[in-house]
Amino acid sequence: MDDLDWAELQALLAVARAGSLSAAARAGGLSQPTLSRRLAALEGRLGERLMERGAGGVRLTDAGREALARAEEMEAAAHRLSRAAAGRARGVSGVVRVTASRVVATYLLPGPLAELLEAEPALEIELVASDASANLLRREADIAVRMYRPAQADLVTRKVSEMALGLFASPAYLARHGAPRTVADLAAHRVVGFDRSDLIVEGFAKAGFPLPRRFFRLRTDDQVAYWEAVAAGAGIGAGQKPVAARDPRVTPVLPEAELGALPVWLTAHADLRGSARVRRVFDHLAESLPRLARGGAAEPSPGPLARSVAVAGAPDRR
Repeated sequence: MDDLDWAELQALLAVARAGSLSAAARAGGLSQPTLSRRLAALEGRLGERLMERGAGGVRLTDAGREALARAEEMEAAAHRLSRAAAGRARGVSGVVRVTASRVVATYLLPGPLAELLEAEPALEIELVASDASANLLRREADIAVRMYRPAQADLVTRKVSEMALGLFASPAYLARHGAPRTVADLAAHRVVGFDRSDLIVEGFAKAGFPLPRRFFRLRTDDQVAYWEAVAAGAGIGAGQKPVAARDPRVTPVLPEAELGALPVWLTAHADLRGSARVRRVFDHLAESLPRLARGGAAEPSPGPLARSVAVAGAPDRR
């Protein structure tokens, strides 16, 4: 069967709705011979009779009713596309509340959000930097950037990227203490760790290097304070490669170490799919985050140390 011609489908829609060729011609500004020719061409493409013509007008056959239903679906899709384009042309306005971990909100999102605000003068962004997961079902945020797949129903989720993880230190620290050549060499270095959280301790243990909490001479559960301590030369620490790639204060340590990667999920409440401003922010972040993630090659899944340094904190799946 040849590819369908939209003009021929429009002829079918016009005649079916008007009830006759003459009425459809008057309503659409086309001649009866043009409509008749297009209908005949459509029937030839489909290999089926679509209409029975009589003195009282036209009557759709079973094949004609099926073709009409499909044509109406195509027409509706065309209208949706047209409305979306018109909405983009008009721009979007209003407030969109975005939540992300403190590291992502501090080091990765400002650039994409600045681009978006420049492109959309009427848009307002509320950025919530928190390692506690906001509950989208209670509308604590419109969009969430998370490092795990949300399990709640009534949410629209999309995995947009993976953030590769690595070990880093400041050049000043490495100049004073040298660079480790193996993971085992970390035992002779200062390593920045978590405080009350056992995630890093457990991660090293699962990787075959059990270390007591007191091994980490500087400990903090605040992810931004953690990264700033590493950048200041307090010791070697783990973090996202895209963050490190944009920070001239740090350099990779043991780049061959397999820390894996963290998945990046965008999430919004399903009821907000029809909101032009939420959709605009969601789509912009879906395009921007993979671009940011290209700062490092991502592994397919997180390893034991990767799970220990998840910048979103311990997942709260409420």
